[in-house]
Amino acid sequence: MVLLLLISGIIGYGLYYVFIKTPESKLLPQKTTAPSVTGELPSAGVRPATTTATTGAGETASFLPSSEIVQPGGESYYKPGFETALVKETVTYPSMNKNGDIRFYNANSGKFYRVTNDGQIKELSSQVFYNAQKITWAKNKNQAVIEYPDSSKIVYNFETNKQTTLPKHWEDFSFSPEGGEIAAKSIGMSPENRWLVTTKEDGTGARLIEPMGNNEDKVMVDWSPNRQVVAFSQTGEPMGAERREILLIGLNGENFKSIVVEGAGFQPEWSNTGKKLLYSVYSSRNDWKPELWITDAYGDSIGNNRRELKINTWADKCAFGNDATLFCAVPKDLPQGAGMSREVANSSMDDLYKIDLTTGIKTSIALENNYNINNITYDSTGNKLFFTALDKPGIFQASL
Repeated sequence: MVLLLLISGIIGYGLYYVFIKTPESKLLPQKTTAPSVTGELPSAGVRPATTTATTGAGETASFLPSSEIVQPGGESYYKPGFETALVKETVTYPSMNKNGDIRFYNANSGKFYRVTNDGQIKELSSQVFYNAQKITWAKNKNQAVIEYPDSSKIVYNFETNKQTTLPKHWEDFSFSPEGGEIAAKSIGMSPENRWLVTTKEDGTGARLIEPMGNNEDKVMVDWSPNRQVVAFSQTGEPMGAERREILLIGLNGENFKSIVVEGAGFQPEWSNTGKKLLYSVYSSRNDWKPELWITDAYGDSIGNNRRELKINTWADKCAFGNDATLFCAVPKDLPQGAGMSREVANSSMDDLYKIDLTTGIKTSIALENNYNINNITYDSTGNKLFFTALDKPGIFQASL
């Protein structure tokens, strides 16, 4: 009964937010290099609006609905048949490096480790990092931004054992593709001192990218694999009850085309090349459950080929195999309103699918056990999936 009341309250607030409350739209002032200028992230008024992604939800071309391939006997066609527990202890913030090793933090020991391709667990460093609260990894270097409960932040390079302290008022970090730079939000006490910034990995060469003003909570720092985009801004022009315009922010004030999304709760995930963008949103159209969409996201093609995948899950429960292949963990039972309150799905186990983004075919991947998957990574070299689960400690590998 309490859960039903909670969900009803969440849905009621969502209806209010979507149909009554109008998102605030701000304008970007003329570009300056002085941090004292008053300004906020741009609205679509100063950037060309896309002409390729403005069709309504009912007009958008969609992939084949729920086209799971099965053999005549009913068995899943695509079946690894087993999964292996590579690590049996509780891990946090797992991430794959360029060599295919899985890195992670163990809060019990306060140390960082890696799982090698042959399954060995090795320390990344002998140094202990007690009470690390949040870790942001570089993909192509063994280094990370480590945050602590007292708002202290450091960059630690596990290859050189070099540590660099970052300002406490910086947050929401993202490494450049090669790992040599870091993007972040610099949250000053006054709105005119809140900026999207970048710096080198050693803390030098700080650069102001865009002023955020009072819109820092609408900015998502997420450096694209091709360096074109450094962040998303949910400050586009209002487009009706359930539509949003997402602005793509570059390093040099580029006027990229925007992306129109059919719902709230925008959560993005870049493909490995940065040419495709997967994202999830929720709306009344789908009982406030998260649904996946895919679109082009590079150069003049931004916003083209926008498609709904007919899958109810979050973008961060998916991993790209390549620009045409996706692996996703999809909840078996997703309650109404899960998009607004993800915690209501914490007890739901997941099905695992391989998705062909060209044809829309969804192929079931059978696992021996049930999992609520919360992190998934694909290794193209070994054709393996690695994942962690909310309901089970460890890191698991499924050979495909």
